[in-house]
Amino acid sequence: MIEKAAKAAGLTVSAFIRSLTLEGAGVRPFLTDSDLAILGLLLAEVRAIGVNLNQFARAANRRKQGRPEEERVVINDVHRAVAALLLELKAFAERGARTRSRKS
Repeated sequence: MIEKAAKAAGLTVSAFIRSLTLEGAGVRPFLTDSDLAILGLLLAEVRAIGVNLNQFARAANRRKQGRPEEERVVINDVHRAVAALLLELKAFAERGARTRSRKS
């Protein structure tokens, strides 16, 4: 029954149990559906970049010489994804701080 409820909620069993425990303690989630969608997209992008980095590293190790243009493209992708992720996390933290200050 727990597995079925977790699946219906779109969560793993452990995430579902954690959410029930936190909810019982009066903790409400602060991420909106929009936030979760944005984080999901960013996670997919970070995973794709990770795959590219692994492939790039393997190829570089086989060649024993670099390809500066490819390296620059990969590094720019990593910087862009990390910047987007940090920007979103900063927005979440600021919104959380505003919410907490209104409750005080």
